[in-house]
Amino acid sequence: MKAQPGMHEGSPVAHYYRANSPEWHWLEERETPDVRLFLDAANHQHAEWFAPLRPLAETLYQSHLARRELAITSLKTALDHFTFWNNTAAEDDYPCWWRHPNGQPDAHECFLDVRDRAADQPFYDMGDMALSPDEQWLAWTEDTQGDERFTLWLKALPNGKPQQLLSDIGASVCWAEDQAANGATLLFTRFDDTQRPDSIWRVWIPFSTPERLAEPTLIMRENDPEFWIGIGKTRSKAWLLIESGSKDTTEIHAVPANQPQASPLCLHARQAGVEVSIEHRPGTFYRLQNLEGPHFQLDFMHITQHSADAPEWQPLIAHREATTLEGIDAFDWGLIIAERSHHDAQVMLRRLVLDKDHNLSLDKHIELPETPCSQLLEDSPHFNANTVHLREESFTRPPSWYALNLDSGERTLLKQVPVYGQLLPEQLVSQRIWATSADGERVPVSIVMRADLIGQPLPTLLYGYGAYGEALDPWFSIARLELLERGAAFAVAHVRGGGERGEPWYLNGKMAHKENSFNDFLAARDALVNAGFSQPERIVACGASAGGLLVGTCINRRPEAFCAAVLEVPFLDVLRTMQNPELPLTTAEYSEWGNPEDPEVAERIRGYSPIDNIRSQHYPALWIEGSWFDTRVSYWEPAKFYARVTEAQQGSSPVLLHTDMTSGHGGASGRFKAWRDTARQDAFILWALGLASVDTTHQQP
Repeated sequence: MKAQPGMHEGSPVAHYYRANSPEWHWLEERETPDVRLFLDAANHQHAEWFAPLRPLAETLYQSHLARRELAITSLKTALDHFTFWNNTAAEDDYPCWWRHPNGQPDAHECFLDVRDRAADQPFYDMGDMALSPDEQWLAWTEDTQGDERFTLWLKALPNGKPQQLLSDIGASVCWAEDQAANGATLLFTRFDDTQRPDSIWRVWIPFSTPERLAEPTLIMRENDPEFWIGIGKTRSKAWLLIESGSKDTTEIHAVPANQPQASPLCLHARQAGVEVSIEHRPGTFYRLQNLEGPHFQLDFMHITQHSADAPEWQPLIAHREATTLEGIDAFDWGLIIAERSHHDAQVMLRRLVLDKDHNLSLDKHIELPETPCSQLLEDSPHFNANTVHLREESFTRPPSWYALNLDSGERTLLKQVPVYGQLLPEQLVSQRIWATSADGERVPVSIVMRADLIGQPLPTLLYGYGAYGEALDPWFSIARLELLERGAAFAVAHVRGGGERGEPWYLNGKMAHKENSFNDFLAARDALVNAGFSQPERIVACGASAGGLLVGTCINRRPEAFCAAVLEVPFLDVLRTMQNPELPLTTAEYSEWGNPEDPEVAERIRGYSPIDNIRSQHYPALWIEGSWFDTRVSYWEPAKFYARVTEAQQGSSPVLLHTDMTSGHGGASGRFKAWRDTARQDAFILWALGLASVDTTHQQP
């Protein structure tokens, strides 16, 4: 193990370098002792470098705690028999779940203490909770390692003993509507060898002897390695929906919820490139589909029985060029549709009231409090509800929950996240500017800062994602206030590949169009400088997962554009990962990145894959984070990138790797550990932006 030119003496990269593996592929051998030794050495190097910033991180952490309400009680949800909610005590990481009989608030009882479930576990994640139709039995799933393989548990409410029923299943569980005195049917998913949810199963739960569980029955298996399968239930509780889908194709079957043993009815057979979602009202199914155009159309189909001879779909809202239909929720009175304006990059909720003959009596948008903002329909379990719950927030407005009476239009504030401290939401200002990308496309860029600093260029944290059609709609962050109070600005580049401007925005940032994502991010950076919002020498780039790919590619191409970069569980070894179908998730990703068995696709991916484009140059300071149990982005991707950039680094800026050895893709499971992780990252960002109030002259990037 010989140190290479340019390596710092004593660096883990110098010590563990192998001449027979210059690309560091040996780090993929998880069971090799040197792998953990290397990661431990990198963690030690990270800790030593970070030592002068620890007091700042502690200050940020304590200030973060002081800004928020630590004791949290959720909104109460009244079901048919009981009202349910959870509360988290000020000193706890995890909540307790409570209930009381409807109309009897004094008869409350804790039925699940998640604190006890998580005690002594280095990692804990509750995947899903499902109440039986009579609300007297609880099924839930747990992951205690971070690898997203879950265990199924069951208990009688409120005080029954938890019993483990199944292991190594998917996160989601769903009860059928066939409950009898002696039991009920529960549905769940299982994985194949690549951790792809490939099958739906049902099992009868005998309430008197749940430990004597019969062998589960296979309902449906998905054999195409590019497709995942999942199970859900319509709000009407009439149908179970089995969805099998890839990144761009969907097939949906339905099973009567009260007859889970019935053969599935195909509501939409797969057609390559056609995506659908289904909802139900008595006698009618609704379908969002992009068969008629990429922005989706809403159809309906009348059906009165479980029959293979289904009638034809008919259009209700035709395909439009300026709007993408994103989601549909059905109630007995009609529909609420989420639709996104391509021009404004804004989602609005649209209410359609339909009578029993399907005549439209009202078509109206729900009012927005401001633009841009996020407005979501919260869980509304009752099919006949005439009051729905909305969740609203923006970059300057903390999350607020409202009850909207659909008859009167009256809005009632139910809850708003409180914010404490010297910098309050009303002292912030948010703006949206438009960058011009390399091909002339206009790219929205959001920026938030202290109102008293507007008009002067500020040190800036620039965040981006740009994949899978995920939209970075405005969101409020209490932790972000630590950066803003110290004079930083926070910006979001809404690059193509995301969904901020509808389906076209996504399609023009994937596969053969992926270059647009990188050009958009760099154009956003330049627009912030040119518009006078950002100081050119004090911009930190940040991205997580596929956003790490975005940032990794951009710092390879223009390292001088950023003083530092933060890459969280970053997808960096794109070509090699996509060439290995044995890895979890790879085959399902072909429709996002392409299948590199095609030489042209392989060459295209090689052209931007961050780890394949490292070269000798002055890289900015890098903060790289990985997770040992990550099944979405294997720990070795950030580790190999760290090693190879360290070898290529021609400047003095630090290249730092930290691998969390107890978590998965989502990072720490407990909220206090997660907040400490955020405080450490923010301390690095403030240092890189020149806003750290500590003497780090020897560390300047």
